Amino acid sequence: MDAAPEITAAFKILFVGDSNVGKSSILLRFTDDVFLPADETCATIGVDFKAHMYDADGERYKLLLWDTAGQERFRTLTSSYYRAVHGVILVYDVSNRESFAHLDSWVEEVNTYCLEGDVVKMVVGNKIDKEAERQVSRQEGAEYARRLQALFLECSAKTKTGVRQAIEELVSKIIDTPGLWRRQLASNGTVLVDESVTSGFGSGCAC
Repeated sequence: MDAAPEITAAFKILFVGDSNVGKSSILLRFTDDVFLPADETCATIGVDFKAHMYDADGERYKLLLWDTAGQERFRTLTSSYYRAVHGVILVYDVSNRESFAHLDSWVEEVNTYCLEGDVVKMVVGNKIDKEAERQVSRQEGAEYARRLQALFLECSAKTKTGVRQAIEELVSKIIDTPGLWRRQLASNGTVLVDESVTSGFGSGCAC
């Protein structure tokens, strides 16, 4: 049996945004290709976590995907999880303008706690399957991302449209920013991962 390929690097990616914008659904769709209806899901408490192996150009990367709670009362709890982050996905619901307007406060939080100035940001508009209820145009989302110098994509966790593309584009940008992650590689090529990305995480739901 062939040995598993060595991991080139581990990338910590954080999902942030208001409650009910679909952060957990995007994460679950990407890692397990599953979508749970709203009545079968519950709000994230604190932080939930999934690891996923990702292969690109003959290299293997470990994605450490963190889904943060969107409720205001949990935001101080999640601040420590911004440590050693490589990428941040800012999620809003295209059918909920308030969730889009709140992105400013999430960006402020990211800029406060992500000390690495070159962290890769992506703005994602979720729930494009609800086109008839759309309140935020694609152009508005793209312009907002442009002002942040962030990547942009719309998706639907329900239909899985754009989900894999969004995360793959973010990971590709991280890979293309080696100064962001090579500081975690030892001189002998082994992967160094800060303890905060593999331990001490909490998960749960409000139900």
